[in-house]
Amino acid sequence: MKNLWIVLQHVEWEGPGIIAQEAAHRGYEVEIRRLDREDALPDADHLEGLVVMGGPLGVYEEASYPFLRKECELLETTARSGKPVLGVCLGAQLLAKALGARVFPGHGEEIGFGSVELTPAGQDDPLFAGTGNAVPVFQWHGDTFTLPEGAELLASSSMYAHQAFRFGSRAYGLQFHVEPDPGTWAAWQTHLPQGLLDNAASQQKAIESAGKKIIASFFDQVMATETFERR
Repeated sequence: MKNLWIVLQHVEWEGPGIIAQEAAHRGYEVEIRRLDREDALPDADHLEGLVVMGGPLGVYEEASYPFLRKECELLETTARSGKPVLGVCLGAQLLAKALGARVFPGHGEEIGFGSVELTPAGQDDPLFAGTGNAVPVFQWHGDTFTLPEGAELLASSSMYAHQAFRFGSRAYGLQFHVEPDPGTWAAWQTHLPQGLLDNAASQQKAIESAGKKIIASFFDQVMATETFERR
C-alpha cells in the first residue's frame, strides 16, 4: 500500500488530469474510485494521500447521494491526521464541510475562464510559488462555502471570496479548476454551455501551465514534508 494515492471521482468527465500525471512522475501509485459507479471508499489508514474531484452534485444532497456522508468522514479523518488532501471544486466544498464549514448555493453560477487573486497568505504559500498574484483558472460551480475554522484563505475571485484554502500544512481546497489536460477539455466539451471552449486554446494552455506549477508544488511540498518526518 506504500505510496498509494486514492482519487475519488464523481462523474466520468471530471477526472484527475494533470494531478494524475504529476503524481506518476513522482512515483506515486494512483487508484481512481468512481463513486458514481458505487466503488468502495478506501480505509483512511491504507492511503498515502487523497484527491477529491468535482461533479454536478451538491454537498448537501445526501438523500440523493448517500456516499457523501461517508466521503466527508473520510476527508475529515485524512485531513486532521495530517495526510495530504487535495479537493477540487466539489472536492473543495466537501473538504470545507468535513472541517465544519457551511456549504450552500451561491448568488449565481461562476462558469468559464477567469482568474483568482491570491491573498497575502496565498502569495506566501508554497502551493502558488511562481504563478504570480493572479492565477488563470476555469470556474464551474454555483455553490460556495464558509471558511473552515483554523483554515487559511489563499485566493478569491471577484464573484466569490472563498476560492482556495489550506488546512494544516498538507490539506488544500481549490474551488476552481487548474487540473485539466487536453483529454479533460475534450471530455468537458459536451457538458458545458455551447461554444464556451471554442477558440480557447490559448486560455486552456495558460491554465495548463499554471496548473502544472501548482500541482507540482503540491506534490513537492508533500514529498518534502515526508522526507522531514522520516529524519
